[in-house]
Amino acid sequence: MARFHYAASLRWSDLDAFGHVNNSRFLTLYEEARVALMFVEARKAGVVGFEQGVVVSRHEVDYLRPVDYTDPVHIEMWIEQIRFSRFTIAYELFDGTDLASRAKTICVPFDLAAGRPRRMTDAEREFLEPWQE
Repeated sequence: MARFHYAASLRWSDLDAFGHVNNSRFLTLYEEARVALMFVEARKAGVVGFEQGVVVSRHEVDYLRPVDYTDPVHIEMWIEQIRFSRFTIAYELFDGTDLASRAKTICVPFDLAAGRPRRMTDAEREFLEPWQE
């Protein structure tokens, strides 16, 4: 299946004292890619259910190498697993052509008004399926 590609922009504030992208900022970059898929791409496809609420229940990140501010960064992401009440997004972050990090996020569809998890809609599921590997 297809992977979603996201070109990430680094900010000066992403750097740590050693001149590398701070480990906590990797999560922000992954979040930006996730938002681009679930809100921007989904809306283009006519799917707005994610905008009703999605929460993160787990992150898992492997840091493979430092990323410098001058390195162009892009993220490839795909859906690893889809269940009725959650889905798992997998990512790979590259600086140039080198793999710098891998991560996974478990997302839970959430009813913000009721304050509780909800089941994924058919439209949400159908949107995610082409990205599943």
